[in-house]
Order: sequence, then structure tokens, then C-alpha cells
Amino acid sequence: MMSIFGFGQSADIDIVLDGQEARKTAEVKTEDGKKERYYLYFDGESVSGKVNITLKKAGTKLEHQGIKIEFIGQIELYYDRGNHHEFTSLVKELARPGEMTQNASYEFDFAQVEKPYESYTGANVRLRYFLRVTVVKRLSDVVKEQDIAVHTLSTYPDMNNSIKMEVGIEDCLHIEFEYNKSKYHLKDVIVGKIFFLLVRIKIKHMEIQIIKRETTGSGPNTFNENETIAKYEIMDGAPVRGESIPIRLFLSGYELSPTMRDINKKFSVRYYLNLVLVDEEERRYFKQQEITIFRRADKQRKNLQQQLKRAPDTPHSSMMPATASPTSPTSQ
Repeated sequence: MMSIFGFGQSADIDIVLDGQEARKTAEVKTEDGKKERYYLYFDGESVSGKVNITLKKAGTKLEHQGIKIEFIGQIELYYDRGNHHEFTSLVKELARPGEMTQNASYEFDFAQVEKPYESYTGANVRLRYFLRVTVVKRLSDVVKEQDIAVHTLSTYPDMNNSIKMEVGIEDCLHIEFEYNKSKYHLKDVIVGKIFFLLVRIKIKHMEIQIIKRETTGSGPNTFNENETIAKYEIMDGAPVRGESIPIRLFLSGYELSPTMRDINKKFSVRYYLNLVLVDEEERRYFKQQEITIFRRADKQRKNLQQQLKRAPDTPHSSMMPATASPTSPTSQ
């Protein structure tokens, strides 16, 4: 009767990944905002290792209905907690039903497993990869999960179009702004300039912002979460006609993920450069431009061409509120 009340044999499960001593780790933010370091993998890499099962009570057997290991990639939307959307699910049987009388080890290998998306934790969504070992028991299973981090690598052709736009308020303000390119890797530098063609309003402050927009759900259940990742002051004081203001913004100091577009039809993460002007009456004018951020492959990585996944080269676009004019900054 003791096992019926949960006092029977149990076990500890330990997952040891092949080569984990030499494998790089990556920092992944957890749902509660903390940061954990997980072993880092890329798309197409095999995930292999050993499962060690240690009996807690020597001399007592453990009856089970089978032992299995799963490799799972899933998306969890925080507003829909009950449903975990699995886009990858692989299962390997480690042992048939039977009984254990001593500690055991089982090897596993998920060969060249597809990992199409990057690990991500946001305001309303989490995408994670993990291994799950289950010792199936009649009453309560023994389960152990271990997360891994996944990075997606992208490459773009050398041609990377610059962004050049003119914005203005009729007879009051006319400026040109230019950024050196539209696609940036995570350690890149945004280089640009602002050129004032006409200034008839008293501007006291100008800054450039990096805005992350996380979109989850679809239709009436679409949620947009905007987060200002960076604020960089590019001017303090009134500009004059003909003045040119340089921009140089280093991305390496900020927590950025790659751009993610329509991931498994569940969520997107996009980035925008937001140019903000403030006049002496505290009115704010802004102009947004979408940029693409990607993770560049490490040149030292072996078998680089096998790891690279070409990212879709979608045309950049300017994002503005519905009430904004496409050629004029918007007053807030």
C-alpha cells in the first residue's frame, strides 16, 4: 500500500549533453525577468547525450511503464496559458516497460534536428526549446526538463540599401534624414545624418529611439506591445537652416533579438528607428522607419555554410499612425 500513497521507489533524472564542457552558452530571459544561461545550439545541429537515472532508495525496485525522451520546440502565449503550441516534437523510447533494480544510463541522439526559430522571451510570448525525460509510472510520472538556447543565423547580400527620406510641415519645417543601411546585425553601428532645409519652428531637442514592437495573436485577438529599447539624444538646442547633425548609434549595448516575422503564425518582433523632435511648447513630432536586425554568423564557426539560413529579404517600409501624413512629421 505504500506505493499507492506515494512512498514507493522514485528516482532522480540527470541529462548530460554531449560535449557540453566545450559548448558555448547563451543568456535567455525567463518569464519572470530573470536570466539563465543555457547550452547554445543552431538549426541543423544534432542534440545528443546521455540520461542518467539514479534510484533514490537502494535495494527497492522501480516499476515503470516505459522511459522516453522528447525534444520539443513550443510557443506559449501568456494570454492563452492553457495551450502550448508545439512546432517541433520528437520522441525516442529509452526503455520498454519493466522494472529498475539499479541505476541506469541511456544514450539519445536527435540527429540534425530542425530548429527553425530563435529562443525568445517577450512581454506576451515565449518561444523555448527543451528536452523532457519521462519515467512513466502507474500513478505519477517522474519528469525532468532541460532547456537549451537556440540562435538563428542570417546572411544578406553585400547590397544593403540606405534609408533616405524627406519629412516636413508645410512652411514650418523641412528636413532630410538618412541612415547608412536598412539591415543591421546585433553588434552593428547605425550611422546617419539629419539635414535641415527649412526651420521656422523653435526646436529645442531631438533624439532617435529604437522601438521594439511585439505583435501576438491575430484578428480581434491581436496584441501590440511597444518597448523603447534605446534613446539617443542627437541635438540639444535650436538648429539652423543648412545644419547637418550626425548620428552614430552602437547597437551592442542594448538587449536586442533578431527581427522575427510571423513566427509560426503566432507572433512577430519588429524594430523601428523613431526620430523625435520636441519644440519649445513641448509638442512632439516623430517619424518612424522599420529596420531589420539579424544575428550575423561568427566567421570562426566551422561548417558555416551549413549553419546559415538565408533570411527573407523583405522591403523595408515606413510605419506611421493612421492619422499621420506620409510626408509630414506627426504632432503629438
